[in-house]
Amino acid sequence: MSKLGNLSDAALAAHLAHEAGRIALRVRAESGLEGRGLGDEGDRRANEYLVAALREARPDDGILSEESKDTEARLSKSRVWIVDPVDGTREYGEGRSDWAVHVALSVDGAPTIGAVALPGLAGGTVLRSDEVRPLEPYDAAPRFLVSRSRPAKEAVAVAEAMGGDLIPMGSAGAKAMAVVRGEAEIYLHSGGQYEWDNCAPAAVALAHGLHASRIDGAPLTYNHRETWLPDLLICRPELAGQVLKLVSDLPVSE
Repeated sequence: MSKLGNLSDAALAAHLAHEAGRIALRVRAESGLEGRGLGDEGDRRANEYLVAALREARPDDGILSEESKDTEARLSKSRVWIVDPVDGTREYGEGRSDWAVHVALSVDGAPTIGAVALPGLAGGTVLRSDEVRPLEPYDAAPRFLVSRSRPAKEAVAVAEAMGGDLIPMGSAGAKAMAVVRGEAEIYLHSGGQYEWDNCAPAAVALAHGLHASRIDGAPLTYNHRETWLPDLLICRPELAGQVLKLVSDLPVSE
């Protein structure tokens, strides 16, 4: 068995997320590229590493990656690794810090193991489902993380109803981990994502005691034939009921 193969699933996820982030940073520093071209190259190089490492370490598991051609082979697997080599390609290409690397293991459709690397932060932060920090108490207006360019209408409406503040931020992983890190309380998204956008963030959030679900309260499940996942709520557990009720009370768009 390879050295990577000797690692636990959680340790493997964290190691791969960290290393893929280092690769992306090296591409950004050394390639001379910028913008879309930089994003494409960082995605490609990080994905090559992740897929090769997973095939070496867990040859019997399935893989779903944003940057690899999908096949039906994973659908018959109980264990499927779901990865996003660079989540927030735009932010990465712009030289910002609010992008992430996602490595998750879905077991029978559940987001079981996850690691989200935030390579743009000092020290190359990796948040893991097996290393849990307690949630800090808070007593203030809730902070809502929203897209830099397209804040979800539900998030805007719920924030107004709760007297909350909107905080624009880049990638889905960066926003979800900001809730884990105590930098905000609610990430409510309805603009559409794919399984690789939120499987690792959901696994990490759930492990840390946060609420993670669809915005109608349904559980998040993975390894479907159709990888589109329209909406997501990650928030402090004590706020989940209020947020879900407010969302359900919103008028249905025609």
